[in-house]
Amino acid sequence: MCGIVGYIGQNDTKEILLTGLEKLEYRGYDSAGIATLNDNGVHVTKVKGRIATLREDVDATVDSTMGIGHTRWATHGVPSVMNAHPHQSASERFTIVHNGVIENYIDIKNEYLTDVSFVSETDTEVIVQLIEKLHEKHQDTKKAFSEAMSLLKGSYAIGLIDAEDNETLYVSKNKSPLLVGLGEGFNLVASDAMATLKETDQYLEIFDKEIVLVSRNYVEVQTLDGQVVERKPFTAEIDASDTEKGTYPHFMLKEIDEQPIVMRKIIQEYQDDNGQLKLDQDIRTAMKDADRIYIIAAGTSYHAGLVGKEFIEKLANIPVEVHVASEFSYNMPLLSEKPLFVFISQSGETADSRAVLVKIKELGHPALTLTNVPGSTLSREANYTMHLHAGPEIAVASTKAYTAQIAVLAILAVDTARVKGLELEFDPLQELAIVANAMEVLTDQKEELEQLARDYFGTTRNAFFIGRSTDYHVAQEAALKLKEISYIQAEGFAGGELKHGTIALIEEGTPVIALTTQENVNYSIRGNVQEVVARGANAMVVSMKGLEQDEDAFVIPHVHELLTPLASVIPMQLLAYYAALHRDCDVDKPRNLAKSVTVE
Repeated sequence: MCGIVGYIGQNDTKEILLTGLEKLEYRGYDSAGIATLNDNGVHVTKVKGRIATLREDVDATVDSTMGIGHTRWATHGVPSVMNAHPHQSASERFTIVHNGVIENYIDIKNEYLTDVSFVSETDTEVIVQLIEKLHEKHQDTKKAFSEAMSLLKGSYAIGLIDAEDNETLYVSKNKSPLLVGLGEGFNLVASDAMATLKETDQYLEIFDKEIVLVSRNYVEVQTLDGQVVERKPFTAEIDASDTEKGTYPHFMLKEIDEQPIVMRKIIQEYQDDNGQLKLDQDIRTAMKDADRIYIIAAGTSYHAGLVGKEFIEKLANIPVEVHVASEFSYNMPLLSEKPLFVFISQSGETADSRAVLVKIKELGHPALTLTNVPGSTLSREANYTMHLHAGPEIAVASTKAYTAQIAVLAILAVDTARVKGLELEFDPLQELAIVANAMEVLTDQKEELEQLARDYFGTTRNAFFIGRSTDYHVAQEAALKLKEISYIQAEGFAGGELKHGTIALIEEGTPVIALTTQENVNYSIRGNVQEVVARGANAMVVSMKGLEQDEDAFVIPHVHELLTPLASVIPMQLLAYYAALHRDCDVDKPRNLAKSVTVE
């Protein structure tokens, strides 16, 4: 959930570090800091709050060609300057930045560091103090660093500076993302390639429990026992210009508007020269051979997985289970004989999902990742990958990645059905083109949706979204969007479940937003609306053209019934956006949240 940037080269380090950290702001953070090394020693600047404040506090007169920077999201210890990174050892010789959670940090303190006075509440300071203690034994930084890494349990991505070595950055990772960026006369370290795209597009992957020695002119990867590892770099397939918001006030609004373009990009990428579906043959074989699909995801991606279950079961006749990644890791169900695991993740770095991936690989089961980030951990470590082609998504609240996930799941389901020889009266590429047009219509109705947000969410403290069938899954995502960025307590429910407890929460003026895009449950959900209206609810019905009634608050264009989640979610995203905007919330960086959840 945090961000790391490191640099060693010929240029002044401060601006490279600060710019890189700014590119990582979308990940969420509560404090930030940088450390630079020159002939006068290590210079550390830390702040609680935004990188803009860090910029103001950094001493502009200190030049350096080597340094590390960090954005922190509090896990051990409250947000404060004291707990912000970088952290230093007692002698201040060693300086460290760290992402992740060290599970055995208390054990390390008790066994190795009883004579050390700690200045922070963090598990990170334990690491740097341990390295200094081991250096006293080895008198060698690499040996001390390697032994320290071997003693750590948990997740970590680490960058270390030795004040007496201005030629090397020491780097290691386990379960947390970290890359080395390659340049001429310089090299970089970053937890996300987006942070350093201005400097390079060439990156070296780091595997778990490897040590990397990063110098100006070379990078050496080693195992913990010192064996050198040869590895070819890869090119980051990210357009740096896509990470700018241009004339938009917020990335979230920009990304909502980009969804029609994303649909057309997906159509383009997943069809061949004859206009037919194009998928990797190995993916087709894996889907065809599976007796059950297990979709593993979290948050918004989990909601996309629920829609994907509908596609795969209805079109390809394969049973599907959808699991929350963090629960599956600790409570694995009884598996079928030929399972295929499908991991859905915008970032491809979700720690809970990766924990599941590691377990099922040990069991010998195949895995397919759907991700928006080529070269991400889940993409690299799974057997197969399908890219979302949504472009960088910066706002913490996911919008275009969600609809991209659903579109790609639809393509996967239809392709599998055809490989199995099933007859379908459904052309996903043609229907997605219709969806793209509907999305354009919907994103042009911002004024109407802004007014609805004022009318329904102006002063409310809670809200409910209801739907049946596929609309229920969209209701769950709609509630998540609203609570994420506006801080309104919101929940999504199956319409028929209201009478089983939730209706007790309905009082005068409670907003209830009902979705109806499925003909077979249209009258049922409208009956649920009448039940809450009778108890004082302020009800808003969002329907699809062809099912609308005169009193409906908003009508979406008609699209194929299977693909309605791609259209009905657009007004839900905009309602959440405007509700947050009018409450003066930080739309792109909501409190307590991070874009990439890289720790359990």
